[in-house]
Amino acid sequence: MENKEAEIEQLKGQQQQQQVEEEEGPPPGWQSIPPPPSPPPPQTQPSYEMAQMVCGSCRQLLSYPQGTRQAKCSCCETVNFVLEAHQVGLVKCGSCAVLLMYPYGAPSVKCSTCHFVTEIGAHNRRPSWSVQQGQPTPPNAVH
Repeated sequence: MENKEAEIEQLKGQQQQQQVEEEEGPPPGWQSIPPPPSPPPPQTQPSYEMAQMVCGSCRQLLSYPQGTRQAKCSCCETVNFVLEAHQVGLVKCGSCAVLLMYPYGAPSVKCSTCHFVTEIGAHNRRPSWSVQQGQPTPPNAVH
């Protein structure tokens, strides 16, 4: 009987050792399956610096990507020409004295407040917007 008990103890020991080996790692020849590849990162649109202007018709504030030549108003659908700072002149309205912006070379400008037409002449010209802001005027700007 002692032999049988010894065999049983030996079998139990082998089973325990086999369980420990199974817990320590995979069986021989076993290979792990690699995880699926991660999806590519979402493509982001290039970011644009935004600029603003007032619609020349309804006076709604418009936002548009910088460098755009025209901006369409979503309120009144007027297509507004976008001018850079060195392309704009300033003059006071001859009727209500509101400061008006106009494209260089324009002979007159119509006030959006009182609708008075102010002639652009040497006596009522203001420095360009870039000069007023302390920025140098580009060499090709017309005064």
